[in-house]
Amino acid sequence: MSFEALPACVLGLISLAVGARFLVDGSSRLASALGISPLVIGLTVVAFGTSAPELAVSVHAAWAGQPDIAIGNAVGSNIINVLLILGASALITPLVVSQQLVRMDTPLMIGACVLVYVFSADGVLSRVNGLFLFACIVAYTVFAIRVSKRESAGVEQEYAREYGEAKGTGPRTWALMLTAILAGLGLLVLGSRFLVEGASEIARAYGLSELVIGLTIVAGGTSLPEIAASIAASARREPDIAVGNVVGSNLFNMLAVLGLSSVFSPAGVPVSRAAVAFDIPVMIGVCVACLPIFFTGYRIARWEGALLLAYWLAYTAYTVFDARGHEASSQLTVVMMEFVIPITLITLATITVRHMREKNRAVPQ
Repeated sequence: MSFEALPACVLGLISLAVGARFLVDGSSRLASALGISPLVIGLTVVAFGTSAPELAVSVHAAWAGQPDIAIGNAVGSNIINVLLILGASALITPLVVSQQLVRMDTPLMIGACVLVYVFSADGVLSRVNGLFLFACIVAYTVFAIRVSKRESAGVEQEYAREYGEAKGTGPRTWALMLTAILAGLGLLVLGSRFLVEGASEIARAYGLSELVIGLTIVAGGTSLPEIAASIAASARREPDIAVGNVVGSNLFNMLAVLGLSSVFSPAGVPVSRAAVAFDIPVMIGVCVACLPIFFTGYRIARWEGALLLAYWLAYTAYTVFDARGHEASSQLTVVMMEFVIPITLITLATITVRHMREKNRAVPQ
């Protein structure tokens, strides 16, 4: 491995993190200056802005002929968003989940993941597939803005505290906002190039596939903005921001990141058999698991956060062990398939049935 590979990855991660911060700050202030409500800013600009590193990395990787990194980055980021970010956020404080997330946004997130699986089943995400995915995120954004106008006053106040009240500004501030946006975009482009090239060299040096590198190192690095935003929101007792950021980011990863990656790739994005057979189904399963967790009392308890974190550690360990051909991967598979997953499913099913019975008893006859 070249001595430049690791510094390139570190420099790429730093550039992505700083670039995303500049982009989110500049875009949020610009939206506020244009009179857009803080709630809409949180649901769109911030949620999608924190996914800008995934977009930059996947588009660059697809254009450079490294599709496994493009796919692994988006899929791995979704898995990290739910298991690591929601898990860590819930450990800090139990998260209250809005009914809109349970009834609309979470099913849409699951549908987007299933749609990607269907499109990639033949081994490629074509440009036509990409255009359709991107059209879906445009439609969702317009719909989310319209629905947000009916949000409760409490949710609106929470977002107003986080992103500031809408207000006008002077020419100098406009220039600073635009400079921040351009600087953020520039750092994202530069960081994506360093990270993809460095990660590819590390993968070759240690005998790991680019898919594994994309699912772990690259996905973890590009998820740093989501990690920072959601955990900080959780610590400030702002659950709608913490959970909404994860769901919005997952939608963006599937529809915009993979959509645009397919559009800008010369011949679409090839999807490996390993991703179709294992990693994408795992991502779908992780997102489906959100429904019973969110539905039971519309909250994520600390024990559920710990469970999510444990699954993230198990998935990451399996991915790395399996890539290296380590015997521990088969042992971990047996433990997960025969003990952990069945027990978890039974527990979630029991809690869901109990919650539905209690809800039915509470309804006047």
